Amino acid sequence: MNKSRNITQRWFINNIGLIFIILLTVITAGAILLRSFYYNSARQYLSSKMNMVASILQNSYNDSSTAFSSSVRSVVENWADRDCTELMIITEKGEVELTSSGFVPAVEDPMEDYAKAVEGSSGYYVGRLSTGEKVMALSILLPKNDAGYSAVRVVSSMTEIDWQILFLVLIIMAVCGAILTMAFVSGMYFVRSIVLPVRQIGATARRYAEGDFSVRIKKKNNDEIGELCDIINHMAEELANSENMKNEFISSVSHELRTPLTAIKGWAETIASMPDDSQTVSKGMRVIGAETERLSQMVEELLDFSRMQNGRFTLNKATMDVLAELGDAVLIYAERARRDGITVQYDEPDMLPFIFGDRNRIRQVFINIIDNAIKYSDKGGLVSVQALMPDADHIEIDISDTGCGISPQDLPKIKTKFYKANYTRRGSGIGLAVADEIIAMHGGKLDILSKQGVGTTVKIILPVQKKS
Repeated sequence: MNKSRNITQRWFINNIGLIFIILLTVITAGAILLRSFYYNSARQYLSSKMNMVASILQNSYNDSSTAFSSSVRSVVENWADRDCTELMIITEKGEVELTSSGFVPAVEDPMEDYAKAVEGSSGYYVGRLSTGEKVMALSILLPKNDAGYSAVRVVSSMTEIDWQILFLVLIIMAVCGAILTMAFVSGMYFVRSIVLPVRQIGATARRYAEGDFSVRIKKKNNDEIGELCDIINHMAEELANSENMKNEFISSVSHELRTPLTAIKGWAETIASMPDDSQTVSKGMRVIGAETERLSQMVEELLDFSRMQNGRFTLNKATMDVLAELGDAVLIYAERARRDGITVQYDEPDMLPFIFGDRNRIRQVFINIIDNAIKYSDKGGLVSVQALMPDADHIEIDISDTGCGISPQDLPKIKTKFYKANYTRRGSGIGLAVADEIIAMHGGKLDILSKQGVGTTVKIILPVQKKS
């Protein structure tokens, strides 16, 4: 829950916050541009009116036949834009004497535009009157005259313009608000489409961490999240299979260890109770030796597997004769096979090229494969061992049996660690995994061909040592 809230918060701050800042910038810039545009337009309008008045008065001033004061009064009284602007005549004392409305402004009303005009030739001012009304005013100085008039001033109310600007800014704000709302709604929908599956994945992963691999994540979309769901579901299946194989492996190994230990303990007690029976002692010692060898082989497989898992499995390679190691492995198991009623047939060629490998590990592979062939064969079965060269660069060792075989469903998994296709036969389930790893480290390949109820053939292919 906390993580999903963090994702939402980060999205809100990073995306909605950025969009909000952009839209706020747009609104601010729009308001400034609108104000600048309308105020400049109003100023240009007032300037044009003032220039027209100044031109009329200048012509009247130059015309000696016309009284200047009369011309000024005529212009003020006949001011056509009295409904939106007001024309004023200011005396040399800075007082308003004539207005187009007939009302003299309050004394406290500012006339900064007139003060600026006195300093130069014209002045401009935007501000508020004593009544609070916002106005724009322009003043232009008049030529020196006997009437005592100093300047002409035009004043316009900015209320309607400000309302127009405010209206347009509100429209921009409404559009930006709609954009922000749409971005927020669509963004929340998008975030929820990510957050909710992530929550489900997190809850499911916690159940996996607790060892419950039965639950699966429901895939809703064919996107990256959906692909992640498929990957996690596949991972759960693999973990469940590994967990099952591990449990079965522990059970199998426990049984495998218990059987020889029970035999060793039983025969040890028998020998101890019958020390003078040489036949019983001899038989018991053979059983104890065989079971001890079996235990030793099992422990060695476990150690090799542990080394492989930890990356500490090493080879001591040298030039070696495959036939010598294969012959020793066949010899080791020939007697045991004979006692079990199984025939071992070995077709030994006259000579094969040497390979570059670890003789002890290669022998371990041969022993493991031959042991499996005998173990999964019934009384009266045949185990055949053949060495040949399929081509000039490889040696092939084929070990076949007429045992129970492997089902098509189990065959692809038979080299997987902890996997056992037949739990009625002894074995830890890691011998083939170790053998396959050893052959792979020699640059070779271990293939298994099998048909259920017919038998199994293991093909071991090793590269021939190249001549210098």
